[in-house]
Amino acid sequence: MKALITGDGGQLARSLSNSVVGNHEVSLHPIDTMDITSAEQVEEAVNDFRPDVIINTAAYTAVDRAESDEDMAHEVNARGPGILAQAAMKHGARLIHVSTDFVFDGASKEPWRTDDPTNPISVYGRTKLGGERAIIDSGLKEWTIVRTAWLYGANGANFVSTMIRLMNEGDEVSVVSDQMGTPTFSDSLAVALWCMAEEGILGMHHWTDSGETTWHGFATAIEEIGFKAGLIPNRTKVHPITTEEHPTPARRPKYSVMDKSKTWRALEGTRSMPAIHWRENLETMITEQMRV
Repeated sequence: MKALITGDGGQLARSLSNSVVGNHEVSLHPIDTMDITSAEQVEEAVNDFRPDVIINTAAYTAVDRAESDEDMAHEVNARGPGILAQAAMKHGARLIHVSTDFVFDGASKEPWRTDDPTNPISVYGRTKLGGERAIIDSGLKEWTIVRTAWLYGANGANFVSTMIRLMNEGDEVSVVSDQMGTPTFSDSLAVALWCMAEEGILGMHHWTDSGETTWHGFATAIEEIGFKAGLIPNRTKVHPITTEEHPTPARRPKYSVMDKSKTWRALEGTRSMPAIHWRENLETMITEQMRV
């Protein structure tokens, strides 16, 4: 299988590159060789490589900055996926696109299903939903959209690296305790995406690690595991606070736990299953990757 991956340099693209198995030929593209908002660059890259599948990890992910930079967020998150879909359709490729829990408003008390009504409450969420719709409306038949949440990896800026930095700078941090979701290791998502590509799984799907917690619970686990691994020199007090006590430009969903039952059934028997608990994956990442 020939796979073209956008967004090279990001944590998910790196995880995809590191988790290839079998005789797959991979072409990785950073923004300077394939800007997904440029139809000309996309056409050139796809025409030259002739992939069987395009995996789109490129995205505008600065959630708060998007509130004042809506035009750019729309270009990357909404228009770009539509351009990829058109190129995939022209060249007979499948498209796997990574989306987000931010397409929901977070008002539910039950895990979000793939067919639940969307209602984004931020620019980031609206533009990511725009990307989903651009793919669905493109006419492309073989598409897969995978919504994920709370993604982190050993490389790049994310919640784990931010917490470890703050815990090295002081002996206490305050973290929101009334937003619920599931931390997801980029390596875990990458393996699931490869399995979807290999099995030809199409349609709308949700993927996160198993279990659920709050941002405060996530930060507490980072402190415990990071201290044990020697990445945090001293014990750090993690204080719980409310969303109202930590205002941000963009509103966040209060409840982002995803219903993965449909996806887990589709992936049964593949190397991505059973889905690993978020805390186990966090410990693996910190002790085996960040500690090196």
